[in-house]
Amino acid sequence: MQKIEIGVEGMSCASCVGRIEKALVDESGVSAAQVNLATGRATVEFDQPATPAALVNSIKNAGYQPRVQSVEIPVTGMTCGSCVSRVERALNKQPSMIKASVNLTTQKAFVEFLSDALSLPRIHQAIRDAGYEPQEPDTSTHAEEQDKEGIDLRRKVIFAAALTIPVVLIAMGKMIPALEALYASVLSHRGWMAIEWLLTTPVLFYAGSRFFRSGYAELRHANPGMNSLVMIGSSAAYFYSVAALLVPGFFPAGTAESYFEAAAVIVTLILLGRYFEHIAKGRTSEAIKKLLQLQAKTARVIRDGEVVEVPIEAVVPGDRIQVRPGERVPVDGVVEEGQSYVDESMISGEPVPVAKQKDAELVGGTINKNGSLTFRATRVGADTVLAQIISMVESAQADKPPIQELADRIAGVFVPVVIVLAILTFITWFSFGPAPALSFAFVTTVSVLLIACPCAMGLATPTAIMVGTGKGAEMGVLFRKGAALETLARMDTIVLDKTGTLTRGRPELTDFILVEGREDEVLAWVAAVETESEHPIGEAIVKDARDRGLRLPAVSDFQAEPGYGVQAQVAGHRINVGADRYMRRLGIDLASVADSAVSLAEKAKSPLYVAVDGRLAALIAVADPLKDGSVEAVAALKATGLSVAMLTGDNRATAEAIARQAGIERVLAEVLPDQKAAEVKRLQEDGARVAFVGDGINDAPALAQADVGIAIGTGTDIAIEAGDVVLMRGDLRGIVDAAALSRRTRKTILGNFVWAYGYNLALIPVAAGVLFPFTGYLLNPMLAAGAMSLSSVFVVTNSLRLGRFKSDSRDFAASNVSESGAALASVS
Repeated sequence: MQKIEIGVEGMSCASCVGRIEKALVDESGVSAAQVNLATGRATVEFDQPATPAALVNSIKNAGYQPRVQSVEIPVTGMTCGSCVSRVERALNKQPSMIKASVNLTTQKAFVEFLSDALSLPRIHQAIRDAGYEPQEPDTSTHAEEQDKEGIDLRRKVIFAAALTIPVVLIAMGKMIPALEALYASVLSHRGWMAIEWLLTTPVLFYAGSRFFRSGYAELRHANPGMNSLVMIGSSAAYFYSVAALLVPGFFPAGTAESYFEAAAVIVTLILLGRYFEHIAKGRTSEAIKKLLQLQAKTARVIRDGEVVEVPIEAVVPGDRIQVRPGERVPVDGVVEEGQSYVDESMISGEPVPVAKQKDAELVGGTINKNGSLTFRATRVGADTVLAQIISMVESAQADKPPIQELADRIAGVFVPVVIVLAILTFITWFSFGPAPALSFAFVTTVSVLLIACPCAMGLATPTAIMVGTGKGAEMGVLFRKGAALETLARMDTIVLDKTGTLTRGRPELTDFILVEGREDEVLAWVAAVETESEHPIGEAIVKDARDRGLRLPAVSDFQAEPGYGVQAQVAGHRINVGADRYMRRLGIDLASVADSAVSLAEKAKSPLYVAVDGRLAALIAVADPLKDGSVEAVAALKATGLSVAMLTGDNRATAEAIARQAGIERVLAEVLPDQKAAEVKRLQEDGARVAFVGDGINDAPALAQADVGIAIGTGTDIAIEAGDVVLMRGDLRGIVDAAALSRRTRKTILGNFVWAYGYNLALIPVAAGVLFPFTGYLLNPMLAAGAMSLSSVFVVTNSLRLGRFKSDSRDFAASNVSESGAALASVS
């Protein structure tokens, strides 16, 4: 039986207490729950099946907010997937831990825990007990301060190389017959061994001290990892050589040989590999660095009638800010004065500047191109769009996709297995190997330990996820979860919401067919009548008239008949606007426009009729048109083999007309908003892997139900919690970009794993000497160390290739424009 306390916010009365207690007791495994309104805490007794995460969800579902703290903790000493697995196990054992995720690439642990029941010092201690060292976040902005690890590695690589090269030269000289006599004339064999000892010792215990510190901690906690393998392998070579130098008579004849060069080269090569790996891993976070560089440092604020330059932290909502040509917009806001063009490519991926004038929204981090603007700050600090983008990208990079969780579990048992294999290798060679058996056993054992370091396994996924999510942000595609970047690649069905996703989401006047009178005059009369109406179709007519610059006359005697139409007196004329049934009731003949009305209806346009003084004057059509790029996006998705369906609450006739225009054959129509999630679930039950695309607000249940939820956002409204992926532009071609990037990322991850596991599976037997009976070849420990380091560097550089990914959705659209046009023509 376990007991924990959970802080709860939002309680106000005894009924709140009752609801929370009931929600907790109903949770599987909970035996008792008591909630104290005064202290704002719930005390829960539960058996093992119940988890803090489940209890937190129960409180949230009851309508209250549990006190949960999320913290990012830098951790030093992690070098491979087994390190990640050990730290995660140690953290998740904490009784009030909700979630713990460790990222090898960023060297950080992301923990979410019950703040009333668990403290940061306890979490830090758990990390230390696992053999690693938690750090306080580094707030320094100086480049060298941020790269202490790289500077230290570079210095130690240079130091180690300077001492290792002479050791290697001495070892080579003793093995080359032409030089052996020369060496012997200078010093005895043991004299040269002594020099090797003096040179190798600082390489191991100064330059390679990190391996011994971390390796000892891993072994002390019975959790061997990569550092343990390096420590055991290099120290075995070192102490074997020291013993051969000091007490050569102890060894069987012919086995008292020196392996100082192997120990020195092992440490030097692994340090060099770690340095190259550090440089490459640094490049995987370029996206975050670029986004941080977009943040302005100061703002020109108007205070007391004067422009004052203040630090960005001093800006508050409501401040009036001036932005000159060429300057970066410091925070989000709304234009009050001036006109200009603003480069918003950092939020939309589109290079064309956007016109800005009074009441237009500005996004912090964008660049004002040519005019001066004065705007009022609306969002500052962590609330700005740029801050939200950075937060989303960081969150996605910290997320652990399913394939990585599997890799971490494998890495967690891999190192102990390797140590067992190394022991078996030693026993086998020592017992059955040819003379000198001890030398053969020693070389093969050290090679097995070094070749099997699982660094590449731990780096295979997080490096690809980091580069992929960063590239997505550059393209206007935000992956809120790293898992979505992998999962989206496996989808076979894309379900698109209609209104606001496929279409623009607002009615527009599409056709005006004049029967009698002058077009501008009739339209002005109709728009004047519709100013009195609250119907969205009326708003579309009024907007079109105003966009044309028409002057709307005064209206009197306005009357509306729901389901039929409206009537009013305008400029001395009686104006009637409405559906066909309204006109027939008024006795107005519609035969002259009957064919046009049918044609418009087939195109998903709503026909309206205008009568002036009892005579038919015009046929108007209003529709919610497809967004630019929707047809091309659907065609591109279908071309990649995906099944595309449309989901809408509209009537079937209208839905099918829109679907024909978009090139979609499968239509789910007349679906109520609360039934959309059920429709997605039905598709999943039929075996489909579904990605649902919606506006992120009304479609939240369907987005959550889908295997991957893709929310349509805009540059100024991206904080959409329901979706796993957010398209920062309304253009559906972003789905094509997201899917293509997802497939490329998953391919990269799988390639990394094929290399990482294939490398180990292929070379461990070679290191153990399986080729020796056939070829007489044994893998040198120095080559084993070099191969291990190169394996990690290969995986990281392979992931960095994602940074060169380019979307071909626009190229696809261009090459298919004629085909799309022909398709539309045939529908028309």
